[in-house]
Amino acid sequence: MDFETRAIHEGQEPDPATGAIVTPIYQTSTYVQEAVGVHKGYDYSRVNNPTRTALQQCLASLESAEHGIAFSSGLGAVTTVMHLVDPGQRVLLIADVYGGVYRMTSQVYEPKGYLFDYLPAAEFANLADHLDDNTRIVWIETPSNPMLNIVDIQAAADAAHAAGALLVVDNTFATPYLQRPLELGADIVVHSTTKYLGGHSDVIGGFAATNDPTIAERLYFLQKSLGAVPGPFDCWLVLRGVKTLALRMKKHCENASAVALWLQRVLGVEHVFYPGLPSHPGHAIAARQMHDFGGMVSFLAGSPEEAAELVTRTKLFQLAESLGSVESLIEVPARMTHAATATAPFAAPPNLVRLSVGIESAEDLVADLSVALAAVAVQT
Repeated sequence: MDFETRAIHEGQEPDPATGAIVTPIYQTSTYVQEAVGVHKGYDYSRVNNPTRTALQQCLASLESAEHGIAFSSGLGAVTTVMHLVDPGQRVLLIADVYGGVYRMTSQVYEPKGYLFDYLPAAEFANLADHLDDNTRIVWIETPSNPMLNIVDIQAAADAAHAAGALLVVDNTFATPYLQRPLELGADIVVHSTTKYLGGHSDVIGGFAATNDPTIAERLYFLQKSLGAVPGPFDCWLVLRGVKTLALRMKKHCENASAVALWLQRVLGVEHVFYPGLPSHPGHAIAARQMHDFGGMVSFLAGSPEEAAELVTRTKLFQLAESLGSVESLIEVPARMTHAATATAPFAAPPNLVRLSVGIESAEDLVADLSVALAAVAVQT
């Protein structure tokens, strides 16, 4: 079946008890057993839940994975995957990693003896030179957050595997509709389902997928043992969102391209970051490994002051952290989502503005930015 069909039907057969076409919300903590250890596949909802099972099966199918594991948040997924690493082992991450991941690695795991290094995206062409026998995981985002850098997934997988390491790809920005890292050699793919998969700013969730049965067995065990599991209603909300993922992503991409092309022509905008632009250094790689270029656009305002002023003057672009929902959002990463990286050598530029381009009218979105940029120009 094609992607759009699987998004609606995989793991979501009509309810056998009632015929309900929508997967029920199994809002229960426990399940009655016929005898000791004899049950219908469910015994306690931290361990498993039918609504969560439906979500895991659906998202695994979309990522071309044999195994899918859902979590209570994107960082819950990251935390669980990090438990594949032991103290003293090394993780190499793309430098402009999500600020919450950097906060976790630098302030939670590093003091416990875990080793982390951060490699600029431009240096991933020579990834093998930066790996050693102690490297357990190579962690990439592509497109990255917030600089929209692109990494060649297949090349990164080959280099990681040659060094005996796993490749983990955060696929939140691209979604499985635009990019499927496991098909390109990645070992694990992770998501914040809060973003494009949920798509409506009404749920927090995370997900990890793999085709390696040994990794999957360990992740299922950690899901149960660490307990960062999503509730059934949260799973239901993500399932509902995924049904329209393909339609939404087409519009996100169309709008983001229009906004990026327009920003390139605006005086006062120093640089536009969008992999769909031919001028983007990762454009050729993105065109090869992505179906389209995504709904995220970043750009450099004339100064940090102009960036901070601009984000308060838009009307349709709402000033908020998060991304990937139907409404458009705007933020200053250095002071918001990536504030944790402020003292890092790869801190987000203070004049960087990040846009999550929604599915409104592209003309209205451009007009909104135009008015805001003009007002900032007058102020400064």
